[in-house]
Amino acid sequence: MEFLMDPSIWVGLLTLIVLEIVLGIDNVVFIAILADKLPPKKRDRARGVGLSLALIMRLGLLSLISWIVTLTRPLFHLGDFSFSGRDLILLLGGIFLLFKAITELHERLENKEHDSSAGRGYASFWAVVVQIVILDAVFSLDAVITAVGMVNNLPVMMTAVVIAMAIMLLASRSLTRFVNRHQTVVVLCLSFLLMIGLSLIAEGFGFHIPKGYLYAAIGFSILIEMFNQIARRNFIKNQSAKPMRERTAEAIMRLMGGRAQRETGEDDSAQAFKQAHFADEERHMITGVLSLASRTLRSVMTPRNEITWLDCQRPVEELRATLMETPHNMFPVCNGELDQLIGIVRAKDLMAAVDNGEQVKAYAAANPAIVVPETLDVLKLLEELRRAKGSMVMVSNEFGVVQGLVTPLDALEAIAGEFPDEDETPEIEVHEDGWLAKGSTDLHALQQALDTQELARGQDNVASLAGLLLSQCDQMPVEGDVLTLDEWHFTIRQMVEYRIEQVWIECLAPRHGEDEEE
Repeated sequence: MEFLMDPSIWVGLLTLIVLEIVLGIDNVVFIAILADKLPPKKRDRARGVGLSLALIMRLGLLSLISWIVTLTRPLFHLGDFSFSGRDLILLLGGIFLLFKAITELHERLENKEHDSSAGRGYASFWAVVVQIVILDAVFSLDAVITAVGMVNNLPVMMTAVVIAMAIMLLASRSLTRFVNRHQTVVVLCLSFLLMIGLSLIAEGFGFHIPKGYLYAAIGFSILIEMFNQIARRNFIKNQSAKPMRERTAEAIMRLMGGRAQRETGEDDSAQAFKQAHFADEERHMITGVLSLASRTLRSVMTPRNEITWLDCQRPVEELRATLMETPHNMFPVCNGELDQLIGIVRAKDLMAAVDNGEQVKAYAAANPAIVVPETLDVLKLLEELRRAKGSMVMVSNEFGVVQGLVTPLDALEAIAGEFPDEDETPEIEVHEDGWLAKGSTDLHALQQALDTQELARGQDNVASLAGLLLSQCDQMPVEGDVLTLDEWHFTIRQMVEYRIEQVWIECLAPRHGEDEEE
């Protein structure tokens, strides 16, 4: 027991434990990669068997120190090279490591996955154990030679090996989970395996590569991978800060293609492949659905100046003429002005009631209107439309002034695009050299027509093309004024009093179709 009081023994023991862990950590990593080929229930057992065999093998090799020393004696010569038993083991081990690393890298890069449903794709338990034994033999030789070179006391060497393997066995499960969660780490470890295999082959031919070079390369690679993992974690953290709906919408938008992807520099063939999955009509409808929650009620409703309403104070003949001339089915009935709302009536029911001698005001009062604030969420508006049973919903501001109305058709147009009435012209007309749009054109519908997502960005209080242009002007514009927003050129063609009626739109940048033709 006197040797336990020798400080040099304890220093050698601690140093050797650290070195054995360092030399054995790659063994644990590669055992984790091999164990991943087994069904989940057998992986822990394979790791335990592999590390136990590594411990037995190292203890056995330590017991044969005298024989290990003789491995350095030359057995035969081949040209200018002499080969010892140790050299042959290093050559065979290096070749095996190269073969294993190349096959594993090929499998990872081809993205082949194990079939967990039918049990196909998993390797045999003992086939994996045999591979682990071969790996243990290669790595154990390196560790044993290191131990023999550092300490001359066999019990100290065996104690250090047992302690190091116990530590690695305890850490193997968490290390395996980490490796399996991060595929880039697996590829990095397999690259280390390639490098170690090449170094073993070089040493087998007598070209000694200092371990410090290998450790420096491995350490630098691990440092870069650590930066990569930190960047990836921060990216996931920033992405998780976004609402789930927004992340889902962005993912679907990327799948649909469109202008946002073309700006990332993707080639035309890849872009054409992505767009082939969705027709233009499908892309417009999906975009309408996904953007519905982010839209304001003002962008969906029919504005106040376009509302056709009935004044109960007017003669019945005049009201009947209005009903006959207007293609609408539902009408708000008011008392003198639009803000004096009485109720909502159906045209044919009102005409039948009037023919039966009922008063317009009394009939309208029996069908009160549903009024919602203009700050209401568009998705909640759908519930109000259901409550209105196919009728219309009036929109009012905080001062009780009617701002517009919404019908089920307006909600459908927000998703599927415009459905012009008989007395309406299309909001957007497409020409060869540009677009002619009404000032009242919904900004989201305009973005879909122009295939851009930039116009409505940061314009939460703007619902129409006219509102967008007015927000960019310091004074009321006049006919002929030109405004430029990013790559879009807007020319005001027609003004009605103080309202922008028509706008000519041109794209300053080449359009995607023109690029393909060129």
